[in-house]
Amino acid sequence: MNIKAMTIRQARASLDAKEYSAQELAEAALDAIKKENGSINAFLEVFDDVLEQAKKADEMILNGEQKALTGIPLALKDNILMKGKRVGAASRILEGYVASYDAEVVKKLRVEGAVLIGRTNMDEFAMGSSTENSAFGVTRNPHDHNRVPGGSSGGSAAAVAAGFVLGALGSDTGGSIRQPAAFCGVVGMKPTYGTVSRSGLIAMGSSLDQIGPFGKTAEDAKIILDAIRGHDPNDSTSLPDTFFEHDNNAPKVIGVPKDFLKDGIDENVLSNFELNIRKLQEKGYEIKDIALPNFTYALGVYYILMPAEASTNLARFDGIRYGLSVDGVDTREVNERTRQEGFGAEVRRRILLGTFVLSSGYVDAYYRKATAVRALIRQDFEKAFETVDVIATPTTPTPAFKIGEKSNDPLSMYVADIFTTPVNLAGVPAISVPSGSVSFEGSTLPVGFQIIAPHGRDASLFTVAKDIEDVKK
Repeated sequence: MNIKAMTIRQARASLDAKEYSAQELAEAALDAIKKENGSINAFLEVFDDVLEQAKKADEMILNGEQKALTGIPLALKDNILMKGKRVGAASRILEGYVASYDAEVVKKLRVEGAVLIGRTNMDEFAMGSSTENSAFGVTRNPHDHNRVPGGSSGGSAAAVAAGFVLGALGSDTGGSIRQPAAFCGVVGMKPTYGTVSRSGLIAMGSSLDQIGPFGKTAEDAKIILDAIRGHDPNDSTSLPDTFFEHDNNAPKVIGVPKDFLKDGIDENVLSNFELNIRKLQEKGYEIKDIALPNFTYALGVYYILMPAEASTNLARFDGIRYGLSVDGVDTREVNERTRQEGFGAEVRRRILLGTFVLSSGYVDAYYRKATAVRALIRQDFEKAFETVDVIATPTTPTPAFKIGEKSNDPLSMYVADIFTTPVNLAGVPAISVPSGSVSFEGSTLPVGFQIIAPHGRDASLFTVAKDIEDVKK
């Protein structure tokens, strides 16, 4: 079987037809990981019960109890809890920590009978756009091992792109699913905030974080989303299932914020985007120019609000309750030494920034102003969606950059999220779908096409994404 070219739909049909077993499919995934993960570093750990999970999946299929993901090999980002398994957000400070309960998404995948292969590498505590900030080494882009896979969910994106698994889960705080999906040439989707439970997700920015799927196709991503979505009483931000009852309108009008696409975009990426827009127009979509006047402030707003929330969330890692603990003469010294040794440079940078903007002398000047501008960005979306069904942009301003290229220039790294952060600030859904390849710095690299929809209109994304896939052929 060719697991690298296989989709979830194809695997489902073959498993149900008994062409091969879930155990054989799992063994193919394990073989691929054994051969190539050493050079890519997508997985931090491959679970020791994979074949046992696959055996249970085969029993479900034999008894006619199979579901959409029964027997399908999937990966989990290293910030999603799975009971009895280590989880560490790619940080030394959680070294040796074993989850005491399942994240809600893991519970749902267990019910599906999915085969959870292992946990994937990421930027430490999801802070980064390249997976270079992991305490356990950089993940490499399967298309070019000298380049990053994006981040923070780079390990999950690389695992799907390399053919190690058929799908994966990541978390998206400011583009951390969509950006690596674009860099690795796979589909990555951020649902409407509250669509998928955050229970069991190690929090970074609580008002921004959202679990979502990676897949080789838009259809595969939708299959995974349908399995993990749903109201969860353990998550106070979880939306009621009735919120999505009217999500059935086919999109016809695509808005393009041309003024927002003028500066800082590689010319080949822009040409690829414009080509796909023309193809969608030929397919019957109406293309409409729209204004999003406050989007230029989104990146600045994001890098005030996200560190503020992160500094609060990470206060719990004190050397007493979880993972690493460095001895000291008193509790304060234990806390200081543990955090100094356990947190990487980027995490410390964002904790300092977040603490600063929340301090009594600066909370009005920075945090509250950023919150006000966030409201304006939401209003921009609301106004635009009065006249268009979805909004399209490139997912990233450039293809994947080289490992180490931006390591000493955090601001340059942050710009990689310029098109993705407004989505998280507004809580609306968005998807990145591969839109072809471009020539960049002597390499041929994949790029992504981002589609953004109104609150609760997640289904619209898959409709347009499927058309992008069709016109790309």
